[in-house]
Amino acid sequence: MASRARHSSNPAHAAPGLTRSPLALPPRAHALAGWALLPLRIFLGATFLFAGLQKLSNPNFFDANSPSSIQAQLIASARISPIHLLIGHLIQYAVPLGILISLGEIAVGIGMLLGLWTRVAALGGAVLAFSLFLTVSFHASPYFTGADIVFFFTFLPFLVAGAGGAIALDTWFAKRASEELGFGDPTPYVVTFAGIQDFCGNFDAGRCRAQHGSVCGPQGCPVLEGGRSSIVQHKKPDEVDRRTVVIGATAVAVAGVAGVALAGATAGLGRAIGGAPKAKSGTASLNGGTTTTAAASGSTTTTSPLGTAIGAAATVPVGGAATFTAPNGDPGIVLQPTKGQFLAYDAICPHAGCTVSFSKAADLMVCPCHGSEFKVANGDVIAGPSPTGLAKFAITEGGNGQLYLKA
Repeated sequence: MASRARHSSNPAHAAPGLTRSPLALPPRAHALAGWALLPLRIFLGATFLFAGLQKLSNPNFFDANSPSSIQAQLIASARISPIHLLIGHLIQYAVPLGILISLGEIAVGIGMLLGLWTRVAALGGAVLAFSLFLTVSFHASPYFTGADIVFFFTFLPFLVAGAGGAIALDTWFAKRASEELGFGDPTPYVVTFAGIQDFCGNFDAGRCRAQHGSVCGPQGCPVLEGGRSSIVQHKKPDEVDRRTVVIGATAVAVAGVAGVALAGATAGLGRAIGGAPKAKSGTASLNGGTTTTAAASGSTTTTSPLGTAIGAAATVPVGGAATFTAPNGDPGIVLQPTKGQFLAYDAICPHAGCTVSFSKAADLMVCPCHGSEFKVANGDVIAGPSPTGLAKFAITEGGNGQLYLKA
């Protein structure tokens, strides 16, 4: 029995004068899910908080004239997403949807960083990531080049483990509620089963006296399975669970108010100091009398023996570009690198379906969503993640000054 006395958990036997820092790792922390996942939890929290604040501080995100706006992203996604029918109905609510996504990302970020209702925050993050996967990166090829599906799976361990006893408000609230009601510290620690056999006092030649002489093992062990069970083992919530929820709900309310205030301040500051330049229409929109290409205007393209008229050649500046709507309904882009030389491409990025735009400074066509770059001369991809180049249209200038897409 002397060997067992050395393992006593009675505070009276602890070494005097020793205090443990609340930031110190527990013994064998690498084997505890919460501590092993702590770097990932911090990364996810910081990333989602930054993403939400960035959207709110960027005026272009809510500007329908910007190629990187929520409206432009929804329009592009509506063409390729497996839930395109739903997205088509959401385009008219693009701004409130963008605000909702931003606030959702901020809530997930705060929850993950603080370890506050970690499982709920992880669920919210997984839903957001999977929604973005269905709308933005569903057709990313190879699939792992789209970050959304990766983010979805990185949230799943937190749905299982929560904060897992690591540094988190959830851990502190659970400990406080349990100790207030006399159940002691519920924080999990890793102990070898040989150690349990040593200090349990019921181990006898491979058998457990507390279990009527049954074989000693982790299953049914009175040490491992003793104490509170409650919702941890799918039982009804007890007073500790209810107390933990009350304390946590109060903290969630405080964090929610702080998050909304932070979001409002970020949005106001971003617009006050011009955190992102106001979207400018550096690319003209082709229109030539009755042959306008803006589908929203109600006008339609016309056809002739030369092909489908898309607008006046004079609209396309030398060294610049103009947009049009292709006969297949996709957005198109026409460029005039040198006077009288016209090139036209389908402006849908093959990576995830965003609409590319022309960068005059770089003399490239660039995807605003994931940064793919394409050559002006032939539409070939020169920087991924797009797996292929842009589809090219055959284009000619008619004697009447109109541009035509050849059939």
